[in-house]
Amino acid sequence: MKNLTDIGLLILRVAASCLMMVHGYQKLQLLLDGGGKEFPALIGSGSVSLVLAVIGEFLAPLFIIVGFKTRFAAIPAAITMAVAAFYVHASDPLQQKELALIYFFIFLGLAFTGAGKISIDKK
Repeated sequence: MKNLTDIGLLILRVAASCLMMVHGYQKLQLLLDGGGKEFPALIGSGSVSLVLAVIGEFLAPLFIIVGFKTRFAAIPAAITMAVAAFYVHASDPLQQKELALIYFFIFLGLAFTGAGKISIDKK
């Protein structure tokens, strides 16, 4: 049964991270195009917030996919989604923040469980 848990963690982390990277890639393109000034300035300037969003939505999920430092990498991903749900979409209805909340709970769970044995870390 332990092997099924590791397969489940692999599916969960790869699927959620790949889907998250779609959002992160859009932000990475915006960053590379110098469009950080239009990004919401949550911390400092819009450019700083954009860099943090790229880390949480693109770089961290990349580490999570391969299972490298998954517990550590899941923290910025979870924080980014918490900011999206509870700050950016704070006054929006649940339907607007639902996806951010789902990602938040997935990455929060991965921060506690780690990647499993089918990963670079193999823990």
